Amino acid sequence: MSALRRLSAPALVLALLTALVAAKPWLHRHLEPLVGPDLSSGFDIAVASASWLVAAWGGARLIDLLAAGNGGIGPDGAPRPPRIPRLLADLMRFFVYGVAVVAILAFVFEQPVTGLLATSGVAIAVLGFALRNMIADIFAGIALNIEHPYRIGDWLELSPGVSGRVDEINWRATRLIAGDGTAIVVPNGIVAGSRFVNYSRPSPAFRTTVPILLDQEVPVERAKRILLSAMLCADGVLTTPRPDVVVEAVTPNGISYLARYWLDDFGRVALVRDSVLAAVVGNLARAGIEPARPKQEIRRRQPALPDTDTLRRGLLRQTELFDAFDDDEVDALALAMRQIHVPAGAPAVRQGDAGESLFVIAEGVFDVQVAAPAPPVPVFAADTLDGQRPGMLHLTRLRPGDLFGEMSLLTGQPRSASVVACTDSVVFELARNHLDPVLRRRPELAERLAELMAERQSRNAAETNRQQGAAPPPPVESQALLTRLRGFFGL
Repeated sequence: MSALRRLSAPALVLALLTALVAAKPWLHRHLEPLVGPDLSSGFDIAVASASWLVAAWGGARLIDLLAAGNGGIGPDGAPRPPRIPRLLADLMRFFVYGVAVVAILAFVFEQPVTGLLATSGVAIAVLGFALRNMIADIFAGIALNIEHPYRIGDWLELSPGVSGRVDEINWRATRLIAGDGTAIVVPNGIVAGSRFVNYSRPSPAFRTTVPILLDQEVPVERAKRILLSAMLCADGVLTTPRPDVVVEAVTPNGISYLARYWLDDFGRVALVRDSVLAAVVGNLARAGIEPARPKQEIRRRQPALPDTDTLRRGLLRQTELFDAFDDDEVDALALAMRQIHVPAGAPAVRQGDAGESLFVIAEGVFDVQVAAPAPPVPVFAADTLDGQRPGMLHLTRLRPGDLFGEMSLLTGQPRSASVVACTDSVVFELARNHLDPVLRRRPELAERLAELMAERQSRNAAETNRQQGAAPPPPVESQALLTRLRGFFGL
């Protein structure tokens, strides 16, 4: 309907002029006695000229309809690409009106059009020389609209530090909106004659890197494991393609690593980089590692690699489950813990297995999975999520400093979920026989442990029901867990 409304006005005017032409004999017969033959012929010229101009008006409206995709927001929230670029639509409208003017001169006023064009050549040459830069930008804009190296809504980087989202491509320039909301206007001739990077094509996903410098004392495999787990836990980093870590260079100050990851929105580059660096700093701190410092700097500092006992104590002290334990008790538990290496893809625990220990993650990332209800149709490996086994439901992702398996340690019940390593990982295991002497000496700790277990179990059950579309379950009662804990430890 909107298309008909746009064309209705020129169509009605053109129909009126056609009716006037059809009634020409009748009009001449009645006008000439009143206004004379000269004014009557002037009326013919006006009607013929208006007919050509109205036809051009209708052609311009038709071009507007063909370019109706200009502007607007698509279903994905991104600006819709125009069906016809604005610059090309302007050229077509200019051509239509130009043809109408030439036709009026040739057919209505019967003027020699070729001679007129020839005599205007000198003026065109003078104007062309004076406006050569602007003309170059216009033709560059035409070339850009024909080749389409970028479109409205694409993210471009014209030079290091100069980037933005394409907001408009007009006759002379391209306008970008930078990440800080400011407008960058670049002449089309500069864009067409220089190298630029389009981060939105051929796919919105692209890879970026963050350099990290660590001391040479840190083993390369351990450094890669820590940095990779940080990227997998950072918000905004795509899991597919998978992030990775490579050694960029070996320098006198240490080993330079490149943490490489993918994202799909250039507008969030700074936010995702902040998330990655924050996760890297956190993981390095939990592992007791500092970024490398210039070797020329003279200062006393802790060794790059702390001893394992210190690392264990730090992990336990950061864990909420052991807040009620005093320093001597934490030290005793830390010394008793056993270090375990878990390769990528291997489960640290399996759902339904018996167990009497918990695990604290020192390095790496783990996915918590539970058996999903049987689907109505067979599930194949190709239909599963990245890193998730068929028939398993992903609950959450665990990172360095998190623990799992506390229910089996404190109550002896079978493992309630499978915990699978996403990367090569290191965990510390705390067994029942390590905790038993502490609880016998201080039975009041059992109440605090039961409260913390109830909170964690309620969160896991709520997440499971949410993913299965079920109603939230009632909270887990800590008193029932306390009874089981006391019975398991004989308190």
